[in-house]
Parts: sequence; C-alpha cells; structure tokens
Amino acid sequence: MSEGRVDFVLAAVHQPVPAASGLPFELELCGPLGTGRAEAVAARVAQRHRAYTVTVDAAGTGRHTLRIAPTHGPPARPGAAVLADVLALAAGARDTVAAAGHQRDLIRAAVTGPADGHVGQLAWNWTGPIDLGRLADAWLSVADRETVLRASFDWTHLPRLVLHEWAEIEIAHLDHTAVSWSDLVERDRARSFAPHRPGLLRVTLLDGPPNPEGERPPTRVLLTYHRALLDERGVHLLLREFYRAYARGGVLPGGDRRPDVRDHALWLARQHTGAARAYWATAAPPPEAIVRPGLVGGRPTGHTGIGRVQRRLRPPQTARLRTWAAMRGAGESSALHVVWALLLYRAVAATAPAPVSFGVHLSGRDVPMEGAGGIPGLLGNPLPMTVTVDPGTRLDSLLEQARDAALDLAVHAWVPADRVRVWSGRDPDAELFGTGVVFDSRLELPEALLTELRGQGIQVDTPRSISAHPGLPLALAAHHDTDGGLALTAMYDRECLGDVDASALLSHCVRLLRSLPDHRDPRATVGEVLDLLDGFEVPRVIPRPPEQDGPDLVVLRPGGPAADVIVLVRTPGVPEGAYEALVRDHRGPERIVSLRAGRAAAPHALRQLLGPARRLVLCGAGPGGTAAYEIACTAGDDVVTAVVMTGVGSGPECARALATGLESVRAKSL
Repeated sequence: MSEGRVDFVLAAVHQPVPAASGLPFELELCGPLGTGRAEAVAARVAQRHRAYTVTVDAAGTGRHTLRIAPTHGPPARPGAAVLADVLALAAGARDTVAAAGHQRDLIRAAVTGPADGHVGQLAWNWTGPIDLGRLADAWLSVADRETVLRASFDWTHLPRLVLHEWAEIEIAHLDHTAVSWSDLVERDRARSFAPHRPGLLRVTLLDGPPNPEGERPPTRVLLTYHRALLDERGVHLLLREFYRAYARGGVLPGGDRRPDVRDHALWLARQHTGAARAYWATAAPPPEAIVRPGLVGGRPTGHTGIGRVQRRLRPPQTARLRTWAAMRGAGESSALHVVWALLLYRAVAATAPAPVSFGVHLSGRDVPMEGAGGIPGLLGNPLPMTVTVDPGTRLDSLLEQARDAALDLAVHAWVPADRVRVWSGRDPDAELFGTGVVFDSRLELPEALLTELRGQGIQVDTPRSISAHPGLPLALAAHHDTDGGLALTAMYDRECLGDVDASALLSHCVRLLRSLPDHRDPRATVGEVLDLLDGFEVPRVIPRPPEQDGPDLVVLRPGGPAADVIVLVRTPGVPEGAYEALVRDHRGPERIVSLRAGRAAAPHALRQLLGPARRLVLCGAGPGGTAAYEIACTAGDDVVTAVVMTGVGSGPECARALATGLESVRAKSL
C-alpha cells in the first residue's frame, strides 16, 4: 500500500439520556459523509440488526444523526456490535465477515502486541523474462477476483474481516546490489502491515547477479503475507491464480470467485454442534495433560524474537519411515505425532503413564462444504491432539492412538478452538496446548499451467516456506522437499526457549524419527524408544512475566481547576499514537485523563472526576470507543455528558476524528 495513504475514519457522538426518559437512542456521525451515504449506512445497519429500526436526520454538511430504536418494545440502548457496524460501514466497508477461534486470536495478537512478527513468507526462483507491468496487472486481477485480498481487519468490537471494493498489492523490484537476500528476508519480516487496510500481501523481486555466460540470472521472489488472513495453502491457491493471470496477459476473467470466506463463515454458522460438543467434552486435554516442551524455570535466555532451527531426513530415511508407518496402518504424519508426544513426555521428566497434548494444525479444507478446498484464506486452526504415553505399552499401540486421534480431529476440523475451551468447561482464554505441529502438503501447480509458462520462456520453482510466527512457545512444521526428504523446522519464542534447547529438541526429534523403522518387533515398547535419549538434558521453558497494567487513572494534561474532563479510555488494541496525537494537538482548556477499561472500578473513578459544573466526555478509538460506550452505559444517569467514538485506522487519523467529535460536543454546549 502507499505509505502516504490517508485513512477515512469517522467519529460518532452519543449523548446519554436517562433510561426512563423514553427518548430514542441518537448517534451523531461527524465527518465528510453525504446524506445519501448516511442513509445507506442506516439501511445496512437495520438490515444486519433486524431487532432495530434505524433512521437518519441530516443536520448539515458532515453532521448526520442516526436514531436507533428497537423494532418492538420501549426504547433501549443498542449493543456495542451495532455501533461497531455503524463505524465500519460509514468508513466504507463493503461487508464484514466474522472471525472464528484461531483467526480471532491471531487478529487480537496482531493488534494488541508488538507490531512485527505476524507474517508468513514464501520464496522461489523465477527464471526467464519478467514483465513488471503484466505482473502488477496479474496481482490486481487476482485481488479483483479473490475477496480475501480485499480484506482488512476490524477490532472495534470483536475481531473480524472487513471487505472492500478494491485493494492495492504492493510490488517492489530491487537490483541485486540494493540488498542481500538474507537482509531482505529479515527486513521484510520485521516490516508490519497496517491491519486496518486491505492488501495484506506484498511481493518483492530481487534480481540475481550478472551471469558470466551472459544468460539472464534467476530472479528471487519473496512473498510476505499476514498470517491472520492467510495460511500457506491459501497463499499457494492465490499463486496458482496469479500464474494463470500472468500467462494470459495479466487478466483473469469473471468477478468475485465463489465460494469465498463469506460463504465459509455462513457454512460455519449453520453447523449443528451437538456431535462436536459431545466429542470435545471428553476429547479435550485433561487438566493434568503435559503441554509444555520442557521443565518450567531456569535463567532468562537474554533473547527476544522468533528463533528457527532446521533439520531433515534424507529421502531414503523418509521412505523407510513412510513404509514403517504404512505397514502399521498409519501415515508418516502419525509417526511424527508419536515422536512429538514422546519428546514432550520426556521434557518434563515424566516416568508414569500420562496424557500428552499438543496442537495439530488442520487446513479446514476437508470439511463437507462444496468448494472449500479452493478457498484461499485462513479456514483451519490448531486443535488439541491428546495421547497417553506409557513407557510400558507397545510402540504400535501409541502409533494407533495418534492415527485414530488424527482421524477424529479431521471430522471436527471446522470447530474453532475457543469453542473447544468452552465445551470442555475451560475459560475461553485458557491454554489448551503449549506446542503445535503442522504437516504441510504442498499444492502443486497443474502441469498444463507450467507448460503454458514454459512456452513463454518462464520456469518457476516450487515455493518454499521461510518463516511464520508460531504463536506458541514452540511449533514444528514438516513438509517434503523437492528431493523427497522430510524437512523439519522448529520455530520458537526465544524469550521462552533457549537456542541450545530448541536445537537439541529438534535433533532429538530427527534421531527418534530415524530410529522408528528399526523397531520392527511388534512387542517393541515406548520405553525402548525413550531410552535412546538417555543421558541428554531436558529443555527448560522460561515463563513470560505477567504484563504490568499500570494505574487505572492517569492525568495526561491538568487543565483548569473547573475545566471539563476528557477521558481517553485505554484498552488493548487502541490504534497506536491516537491518544498521544490528540493530547499533543488539543488546544481547549479541558483536563485530559486516561482511564483503563475492564475494571469494575471505572464508574467509581469517573465520579471522582466530577465537580461543580464539570462535564465528563468519554473518548475512545477502535476498541477504546466501544469500551467507552459500555462504561457510560454502566456509570449511571448524569455522569457522562457524551461519548466520542471512532473505528480503527491510523493513529493520526483516529486522533483527527476524535477531535472532530469533541468539537461537535463543544458546539452543542455553547
């Protein structure tokens, strides 16, 4: 996206009235919004929330008042979801799609934590001519056809996708002297996306050095994507569409391809949950399950960021492992699950039979929905696989456990992990597992398409995954490389797991995988495999220290002794820099404070700010806006004069929108 792009962020102002007054709920929209657009927003909100009727009054340029009333019954305040829809639709959203479970967690992590690290990357070589204009046209054509590339994130209320009319795909072309390949990969990995803007995928081309024979050197291609929007299989689906478009002049025929993420969300909403609920009530990990990759405690690692370690089984070793597992009615992925369970069991120095649980990432494209296999997006999520490790039991029995657990998970692959937590009696934010395993099956390009590209003098490699943030202290990714070997990559949080421990853990994984085919005797036990690691130290896991919340109330600007008070509501996910910019640029006499949301003490803290003839105005950007509204609803009558809210956007634009809303509040008081 263009670095100079200006976001369209609108302010909404609500002045609370006593619930017993019988007056309708009013919401003033402040910003460059025409009457026709305001009426369209009112109609869309009423269509999405049929329990309400929504009308609009125009009060002048940039001032429109929505009246929101229950379709039946007395006046009542709408919920925060209604206000979030008003803000998103007024800002130009074409549609929204609810984010479930894993995707919701990833969006929340991306907008509340450090900005970097929430990306995945694929790389490959392009040999032959490159028409940059046609390449850009091809990606724009894919974006026109694939809804997911025109999506951004909204987290004003619950995290979700916002669909737009169009999106720009960033493409950069660099000479080989501009940057080294390794520096490019690291630099692009650290460069965050703006999550509120569509186009959460970018492509960088790095020319190779001149060839002594005069032949055109291969161009290295780096594709970086937001991991809360796409998984690796989804990116491969988009690449296939891109190559089709490029080979045919840069254009794909037709409009939106269906089904897409909207259809998948509707399919999910229609699923009967009875059987899944019954399954997960007993299949979820028990509280005593081993989930961590090591003993808790030890010295701080002294590092931060994501570490990566790679190992591989050579093609003959991979073939032996596949044959060994197949002779026992399982696949090599089940063999990998067995070894991972053994490593977790050993990592906590267990000796008695114990349940072990870890996440297994499922693509979600094997569900009984027509066309699901061709939907790019983030359809799947990691679900807990639990097996019982008993050193005295047969190795074949543990393999059968892992195989059967994988088959059961495949049936319930559509179930979001947050539902698993609730159905098993856990807190919605409770930890189900501490490590994860993903076994990637590469999506090969059709031979006909490769032939079409070769006819134009173009050859492309199979893309290889470079990195993806694990979202866990430790994750293991496995795939078959071009030679038929089994490539393994451990990605880990370097603050929680040391580099030496992570490297040793992956080496032990490879050692056990290589040894499994040697256990041909059906009487071979789990303990015999564990004995191969006797004498090696177990890893240590350093728990993250709890985050400090800080004081509930902070004075940002003192103001006059009798001045009105502007209360900026703090909550995770407020667009970075929004409040700082508002305080810096504000020229009024008001006192400005910040209040932390989510505490029962918030209404009490507000009353402490009241004084003779002093008014309180609550302000919030993004999730701070809906939090401000909810605080006002519980503060009691005559405590809050007005609530000023915005949707998500860049910090400066949110600050400008809040200032516009405050001007409207001030004007009404004159």
